[in-house]
Amino acid sequence: MGQVNLRKAAIIGCGFVGASSAFALMQSGLFSELVLLDAVREKAEGEALDISHGLPFARPMDIYAGDYADIEDAAVIVVTAGAAQKPGETRLDLVKKNVAIFKSIMTQIEPLDCQGVMVVVANPVDILTQVAIRYSGMPESRVIGSGTVLDTARLKYLLGANLDVDSRSVHAYIIGEHGDSEIPAWSCATVSGVSLLDFFELRGYHEPRYIMDQIADDVKNSAYEIIEKKHATYYGVAMAVKRICEAIIRDEKSILPVSVMLHGQFGIDGVVLSMPAVLGKNGMEGLVPLRLSNEEQESLRASANTLKEIADAEI
Repeated sequence: MGQVNLRKAAIIGCGFVGASSAFALMQSGLFSELVLLDAVREKAEGEALDISHGLPFARPMDIYAGDYADIEDAAVIVVTAGAAQKPGETRLDLVKKNVAIFKSIMTQIEPLDCQGVMVVVANPVDILTQVAIRYSGMPESRVIGSGTVLDTARLKYLLGANLDVDSRSVHAYIIGEHGDSEIPAWSCATVSGVSLLDFFELRGYHEPRYIMDQIADDVKNSAYEIIEKKHATYYGVAMAVKRICEAIIRDEKSILPVSVMLHGQFGIDGVVLSMPAVLGKNGMEGLVPLRLSNEEQESLRASANTLKEIADAEI
């Protein structure tokens, strides 16, 4: 069995998301070694050089371009490779292109003895996490997707702004698909233990459902808006990648809504989607049982069915 170097990470794919994630991890102090892989090796070499030139302002670290043999002992393998979402394109529109790319990547990982945790970030993340589970040879618990970690951050940010409280005091989740069928789990949402509806009332919102629906729409459409304006999203997801890596490397047992395989929860079986999960050094260590309303459960099953149809057809 291979050894894991807890101070080493690998990033496969050096586009906007991969490079931004590498930059965020360089600044985080979590790792002392970072290997970058890209289909165009010069791209990985250029990003490694560029990011390395910031090291005198950060912490000592070895950042370099490598190949698949270099990732075997990485504690975290972040996979961002794939075609980017274009203006007007949904995440699910990327399926055919990125499933093919992912299968080729996973067939190169499968012969290795990777004992770390794989974090899938490319879109559609739920489908591609399922591809990674099937073809990487790694156990389910050590293959997760970035899921709705960023969507949840967007939700907390917007709720914090509307309620005039620190977004870190907002406890709420987006669950299901990282995409158009995602669900805000309103029935579980609180602000430091106070139910969300009660807190809206404290702030003078006596008909909060309208603003909650507006916030949910803004969260769902925020990627489209950013892509329309600047053609890609990458800073927010890079911070989400850093947060997931922190939970793994520090063995925090933090609860984050990542893409994981469900086995019977809420009547969903054999589908990867986002649910709050305990994250630690071994990856996903268990799901958190949310108390969802009947309507939320129905929406979650509908989201799962959307993903299952595509996964059955494409994987």
